[in-house]
Amino acid sequence: MKHLKSTYLLLFLFGLITQIAFTQNKTIEIKEAGFGDKDEKNHPGASILTRNNQAQVHIYHEGIDMYCDKAIFYGKEDFIEAYGNVVMKQGDTINLTAKYAEYSGKTKLAFASGDVLLTEPSSTLTTDTLYFNREAQQAYYKSGGRVVRDSSGVITSTVGRFYMKEKKYRFLNTVKLVNPEYILTTNQLDFYTETGHAYMYGPSDIVGETSEIYSERGFYDTNNDTGYFEKNAKIDYDNREVKGDSLYFDRSKNFASATNNITVTDTINNSIIKGHYAEVYRAKDSVFITKRALAITIQENDSIYIHADTLMVTGKADKRITRAFKNAKIYKSDLSGKADSLHVNHQKGLTELININKGKIDAFSKTRKPVLWHLKNQMTGDTIHIISNPETEKIDSLKVFKNAFMISKDSIDVNGYNQISGQRLIGLFNDKNEIYQVDILKNAESIYYARNEEDDLIGIERSKSANISIFFESQDVVELRKLQQVDGTLFKEEEINAKERILKGFNWREEERPKNVEDLFSEDLPLNLPKIKGIEEALPEEEFFDEKLINRMIDADKIAEDKNLTKKDKLPKSSRNLPKKFISKNKKGKRKLVAKPILEVAPKK
Repeated sequence: MKHLKSTYLLLFLFGLITQIAFTQNKTIEIKEAGFGDKDEKNHPGASILTRNNQAQVHIYHEGIDMYCDKAIFYGKEDFIEAYGNVVMKQGDTINLTAKYAEYSGKTKLAFASGDVLLTEPSSTLTTDTLYFNREAQQAYYKSGGRVVRDSSGVITSTVGRFYMKEKKYRFLNTVKLVNPEYILTTNQLDFYTETGHAYMYGPSDIVGETSEIYSERGFYDTNNDTGYFEKNAKIDYDNREVKGDSLYFDRSKNFASATNNITVTDTINNSIIKGHYAEVYRAKDSVFITKRALAITIQENDSIYIHADTLMVTGKADKRITRAFKNAKIYKSDLSGKADSLHVNHQKGLTELININKGKIDAFSKTRKPVLWHLKNQMTGDTIHIISNPETEKIDSLKVFKNAFMISKDSIDVNGYNQISGQRLIGLFNDKNEIYQVDILKNAESIYYARNEEDDLIGIERSKSANISIFFESQDVVELRKLQQVDGTLFKEEEINAKERILKGFNWREEERPKNVEDLFSEDLPLNLPKIKGIEEALPEEEFFDEKLINRMIDADKIAEDKNLTKKDKLPKSSRNLPKKFISKNKKGKRKLVAKPILEVAPKK
C-alpha cells in the first residue's frame, strides 16, 4: 500500500512538472533585463524592464526573440509592450525592427509601429505600422508600405501582406513597381521574393523606354525580364500596337509574340495586320504573322486587303515592306489578285505578284500563275507589278512580265472573250482608278469581238502584230490599235469554230476571283485555334484577421476580464489594435468581438 502511494505521488509530481514545463513553454519568457521596477498606478500588475549598458532587454516566446530598450510586461495577461530600438527575430530568416512593438503570447499577434523594417533573405519591407500573425506566419500593413528587392526594384502599395511560408507578397491598391528599365502599376500584385515572379490582376501597365504593356491579368519574371499577358492584353512598340488573347514579351531580346485573335496596328502607315499567331521583333522592325493572316492598308476611300498563309512586315516606318507567302491574295473594291507570293514596297508604291513556280508550265502552275482582276478584265503573267502613288494612294499603272495575257468578256455573248497575249503588258489608269489604255508588247496576238454602235456583232477578228494598244471608255473597249501587224482576219461568227476563238494559254479564272474580304479565306483549311490555359483568376483575398486569430483574442480578453485585469476605461490589450469592423456592441453597449467583419451600410439619403 505504501509502495502504491509512492507510485501515485511520483506520477502526480511528474504530471505537475510536465504541466509547468508546458505552461512555461507557452508563455512569454524574460531572458535578460538590466533593471526591474513596478508602477501600479499607471501599469498595475506589470513589470517594467529596462536595459543596462551591456545589453538590451531580451524576451523570448516560442522561437521568437525580442530585444528592446524598455519593456512593460503584463505577466498575468502574457502580454508585452516594447519601446526603443525594438528587434524581433524569428530564426535566421525574419528580422523586424521598429520604435515600438507589442506582442501577446496568447494570440501570437505582434503589432509594430514607427519606422518598421521587416527583412527576409530576398527583400526588405518598410512601413509605418505592421501586424505579424505568428500562428499563420503572415505580416500585414494597411497604411502604405515599400518593399525593396535588389534585382526587381522597389514596390509600393497602400495595403500589403507577406506570406512567410510561401515567400510571397500580395500588394493591393495603388501598387507600383519601379525598376531602372520600367515602371509597373496594377491593382493587385502577387510577388514571390525568391524567384522574382510577379502576377498582376486588374488593369495593369508596364511602361518602359521603348514599350508599354497593358493587361488585366498577367505574369512578369522580374529576374529575366520576360512576361505573359492576357485579358485585353496589348503591347505598344514605338509605332506598333499588338493585341491578342495571349501575349508573350522578352525585354532583353526586344521580342513579343501573340496567340489567337491578333491585331497589329501600324499607327504611322495606317495599316492593320490580323491573324492568330504573330512574332514582333522591335530591333529589326519586323512582324511575322500566320494563321488566317490578313494585312489591311486603310485608305480614305477604299482599303486594300492582303491575305496569305504567312505575312511578314519589315523595315522602318518610312521604308516598310510587306511580304505575303503561299496562296497570297489581294482585294479592294475595283481590283483583286492572286499569286504564290506578294511583295509590297510601301515607300515606292510598288506591289509585286510573284510566280514562285518557274519550271515547266502544267495545269498546277497555270492556276498558280499570278492573276489580276480589274473591273471586267483579267490579266495573267509570270510576274505582275502594280504601281501606285504613295501620296494619293491611287493606281498609276500596272506591268505584266512574260507570258502576258489579258481577257475580258464580250458585252453580249456570254461565251465570247476578248483576248490579247504577248510578252509584256502595260496598263495605264486614270484618276478614277479605271484602266484606260493597255499596251501589249512583243509577239502580240488578239481575238476581238467587233461590234457596231448598236452592239451588233460585225465579226470576230483574229490577228498578230508586234504590239497592240487597247483603249477603254467606261470599262468597255472602244479601239484596238495594231502596230506592225503581221496578219489579221475578221471572221463572221459562223466561220470560226470554238477552238479558234481561244488563244494559246487561255485560262479564264473568274471562279477564283475574290469578290469580298471573306473570299480571301475561301481556300483556307479549317482553323483550329489552340486552347489557352492562361493564368488562373486571383483567389479572393482572405481576411488577415481570420476566425482563428479573432477567437484567440476573444479567449485572451475573457481571461483578462475574468481576472479583473482590464480597467473599465481601457481596451483589452490583446485586441486593442483590432480594426473596428471586427468590433460590435451588445444590448448593454458592451464591446464585443466578432469573427466575421461587419459590413458598413451606407446611410440612407
